[in-house]
Amino acid sequence: MATRRPQTTERLTPGAGLPPAALFERLIDALRRAWLTPDASDRDIRLADQLLHRLVPRVAATHEVASALDDAIQRLGRLSQLRAERRREIERVATSLKAIQPHIGLAAGGTPVGKLNAALGEKRAGRPAPTPVTLPAPRRQPAVTPLSPQASITSLPRIGSKVAEKLHKLRIDTVGDALRFAPRRHIDYSNVVAIGEPLGLRGDVTVRGEIIELREHHGPGVPRVTVRIFDGTGSMRITWFNTFIARQISEGDEIYASGTIEGGYGGLQLTSPEWERVGGPALSTGGLIPVYPSTQGLAQKTLRAMTRNALDAATTKVEDWLPPLRPYLPGTLADRLPPLTEAYEHLHYPTSLEQFQAARARLTFEDLLLLQVGLVKRKRERKAERGRAIAIDHDDLETYLATLPFALTGAQRRSIAELAADLGQPRPMTRLLQGDVGSGKTVVAAACAWLAKRGGMQTAVMAPTEILAQQHERNLTHLFAGVRPDDQPCIALLTGATKAAERRNLAGRLASGEVDILVGTHALIQRHVAFHKLGLVVIDEQHRFGVKQRDLLIEKSLGLQPHLLSMTATPIPRTLNLVLHGDLDVSLIDERPPGRIPITTRRFLGPQRAEAYAVVREEIARGHQAFVICPLVEASAAIEARAAVAEAERLQREVFPDLRVAVLHGRMASRDKDATMAAFRARETDILVATSVIEVGIDIPNATVMLIEGADRFGLSQLHQFRGRVGRGGARSYCLLLADESTPDGEERLQTMVATDDGFLLAEKDLELRGPGDFIGTRQSGLPELGWLDHGFDTRLLDDARQTAEAILAHHPDLTHPDLNRLNEAYVRFWASAQTGQGLS
Repeated sequence: MATRRPQTTERLTPGAGLPPAALFERLIDALRRAWLTPDASDRDIRLADQLLHRLVPRVAATHEVASALDDAIQRLGRLSQLRAERRREIERVATSLKAIQPHIGLAAGGTPVGKLNAALGEKRAGRPAPTPVTLPAPRRQPAVTPLSPQASITSLPRIGSKVAEKLHKLRIDTVGDALRFAPRRHIDYSNVVAIGEPLGLRGDVTVRGEIIELREHHGPGVPRVTVRIFDGTGSMRITWFNTFIARQISEGDEIYASGTIEGGYGGLQLTSPEWERVGGPALSTGGLIPVYPSTQGLAQKTLRAMTRNALDAATTKVEDWLPPLRPYLPGTLADRLPPLTEAYEHLHYPTSLEQFQAARARLTFEDLLLLQVGLVKRKRERKAERGRAIAIDHDDLETYLATLPFALTGAQRRSIAELAADLGQPRPMTRLLQGDVGSGKTVVAAACAWLAKRGGMQTAVMAPTEILAQQHERNLTHLFAGVRPDDQPCIALLTGATKAAERRNLAGRLASGEVDILVGTHALIQRHVAFHKLGLVVIDEQHRFGVKQRDLLIEKSLGLQPHLLSMTATPIPRTLNLVLHGDLDVSLIDERPPGRIPITTRRFLGPQRAEAYAVVREEIARGHQAFVICPLVEASAAIEARAAVAEAERLQREVFPDLRVAVLHGRMASRDKDATMAAFRARETDILVATSVIEVGIDIPNATVMLIEGADRFGLSQLHQFRGRVGRGGARSYCLLLADESTPDGEERLQTMVATDDGFLLAEKDLELRGPGDFIGTRQSGLPELGWLDHGFDTRLLDDARQTAEAILAHHPDLTHPDLNRLNEAYVRFWASAQTGQGLS
């Protein structure tokens, strides 16, 4: 008898003789029925318990799987008798089982995971079962035809012409472009931040919590779904502008959400983050999930499928040009950089942050090396050209400097000495003069122009706008006012507004050598402008000119290259100088003239706007003027212009009806801009509302207030440039930073602005907070695309790249050695992306 009872039990136990996969499906079906009818679910719960006991010895191959199955058995044994809680507990058991399904050797079926009514295929409240949102597994190997990296992106599966048009907006046209299309971040669902931890909620974060509120909004405004999640430490609002998400999640779901923290009226929030259910299918892949820059109409799953297919198709076709350069690489660098195919794989689908960082270092080094090869090559070629040596009389230079109405700083004297040494050489000078706002760069340029005149040569000074050109003419005239009339340089101005008769007269005087210093805009590079003996070219705010424009002016020296001095008031972090100016020598003016009154910088919250307006009114009552900068609008210049006009009208109507308010924006014609600035300089208006066109170089000594709306939207360097527009007349001045609500990063920038007025320190902080993209992407002309560097890089890689480039070119200046063929091809392709379209020409 004792032997018959277990035989009978074995025969009657559900699932006897079934394979594990069938057992698992029957188990899930039992849980589904129990979830649907929780008041009469005891039979199905007993069935699920029996099926679990049969499944354990057949699939529990690891301790983790065994523990998960045992936990499910324990949960089923202590289910709540309360209907809502009982359903929730059943759901958690089903979710945990589906999460381990890939780990027990069972293929995941077509049933998505999550709330049982949604995830197990039921309909509720008229909602059809949603299509599961799945992510491509990092190591899945679809059948893809081998392709060259140069193949069109449409060669990849499921990339048709319409998708290709959208990819083109992301600069993805070839398979190779897809390989190098770097994720902007990776999601690590195992690394979550507590919502109630304010110091952790900065930048890109991943949070986990239960949905305690879900709402769909169909008007007014854009249709959207908002949820609030709670993780035990705090709650957070999440918004998606995709109402279909409401069919995929429900209150009670526990989800991960990963995105960029933003400020909102209800506190910190996430907008359109990546999301996944706890225990969802993407969490079983074992790697980090890439999140790519995108454009409208391109889903992340499309981009992930594209990069996965590109990797599978092109792996055998990728040519690695770095191994032949091993003899030129410094130290152990060659051993630290992974092979190219491995770098591509780990760029997109790493299993650890260390793998991604190594891959990114490899690809960043490639770009840095190609950049430095071009810059070192350009510098060597310029140094090999014949220039005009200027005879330097140091006593005569000191005589001129003694006529100035102020004493030079040590940094100014050091820069003048460096420049004078270059000017005396028979090879052309190519030097950048960097100085903070108000550091006194113009007097250094004036000293060089004096040396050129005394050496019998002419100077051309080129500014990006007519306003700045006129400003330079006035400042240079003032700087030479103390010189004896017989020795004073002849200074002339040439802009687009110069009348034809005056142009003809000026052309004759310039060609005869009567004009010593010609100041102007792009008009200086016109054909009819001919110099007698051009020896020095000074270019102000050099990042606004392309290589071709600079070279056209240099060509006017009739065979011999003139000396080139570029100036910028935009402090560049020292770590980026080799990137942006690797073909130039750099002089720094890192000291301010004594006696300047520091600008008072204050931070105001939205409700304190009236206090900021009071400061404006007080200063205008003292006879001064004020700038008001409108918030940065990234959508378009037209929208930004309309916003500026609307803000000027609002201020005139509601805030300062008794004052004179004018507006300046980038969509205005040059003539109207100049007229507006001339009226402001002549004190015909009290307040100038402007967009960022006011950023560089404008000199209004009577302006003492710079009020910046939406200050948290600007970078530190740009805010510092705005601040530098005031405090130029000797009176105490104010920079007022207004922002309604700010992200932690935005608030840190504003507090840093309040704490210091050192432009170089601010530039370094800006680099730390925002990466080098602002310096590289928007401020340079004549450089290739440098997207790899947008989010920062190890400066040691830059030093390694510079050393490697110099070693290669020292041995092979023309890159013609057979071992360098692939490097040369990569170099030509890389520099073809320069903004001028002409690379180094």
